[in-house]
Amino acid sequence: MSLKALYLNTSLKKSGEDSNTGALIDKSVEWMKKEGVDTEVVRIADYHIEPGMSADMGNGDQWPIVMKKVMEADMIIMGTPIWNGEKSSLASLVMERLYAQSGETNEKEQAIYYNKVFGAIVTGNEDGAKEAGRSILFGMLNIGFTIPPNVIAYWVGEAGPGPSYIEAGQDSDFTKSNTRMMTYNLIHFARLLRTHPIPAEGNQM
Repeated sequence: MSLKALYLNTSLKKSGEDSNTGALIDKSVEWMKKEGVDTEVVRIADYHIEPGMSADMGNGDQWPIVMKKVMEADMIIMGTPIWNGEKSSLASLVMERLYAQSGETNEKEQAIYYNKVFGAIVTGNEDGAKEAGRSILFGMLNIGFTIPPNVIAYWVGEAGPGPSYIEAGQDSDFTKSNTRMMTYNLIHFARLLRTHPIPAEGNQM
């Protein structure tokens, strides 16, 4: 069974710049590849994405490119850094654009995100990982994605300025264990939904 995982890195850094969120995403990608899953990592900062509630906001809006990747994937994992205790502004932007199309339906008249699973990866200093994960996962659950158990992997440093994940977090047994658990739970539920999709009865929009 061929599955595809799409990672949306909502770091404020563009490709070519070191990303702590990207480094933790890479750990999950390793587990995905061991299971034969096709993976793609997208740096949202590389795209010009307009805010708004339309599938295409015009003015060179590149959201349709990202949305096409979302629709082709079985698993979507959003990675975000923590800024001021919150997910990044780009994470919020992606969630808003996904929400904007949540009224669209599939051939069973269900939300277009049905039978896709969603996970979250969070990195940062101090606290905020669970707050960011809760916001992301509930928001995606609310528009039709399936959220398996234990699908948040995170690392946070000590209070105050200090080293980030790349410098200080890669040997964390807790983070490594949660990253593996998240990845395998996503794969398991993606396989289940591929063979046993959510029935239409009672689930039409």
